[in-house]
Amino acid sequence: QVQLVESGGGLVQPGGSLRRSCAASGRIVTIYAMGWYRQAPGEQRELVAAITSGGITNYANSVKARFTISIDNAKNTVYLQMNSLKPADTAVYYCNADRVITSAHMFIDYWGQGTQVTVSS
Repeated sequence: QVQLVESGGGLVQPGGSLRRSCAASGRIVTIYAMGWYRQAPGEQRELVAAITSGGITNYANSVKARFTISIDNAKNTVYLQMNSLKPADTAVYYCNADRVITSAHMFIDYWGQGTQVTVSS
């Protein structure tokens, strides 16, 4: 009933920037929070950044000085501005929508398809 569509991944040089977006669509009433997770080769999936509909943010320590998350509640869209990218940021990034309530009274977490971000010269 709900889909998350990601955009903005790709290849970037060290020190460069990317802007990601993730749009939730469907019969959505409310979303508690949206965010981004990533999984690098040989690593566990980890939270990168999350934001509630009220604007409360949470960042991984490794990115908090470089990444900025924002949300447009009217569009059910979350954005991740990634600056000063490092090779260690290379991973598949997944959008997440936490505690989505739909018109069918569902209360479910949803995931995007995952998009590769590669930081390399």
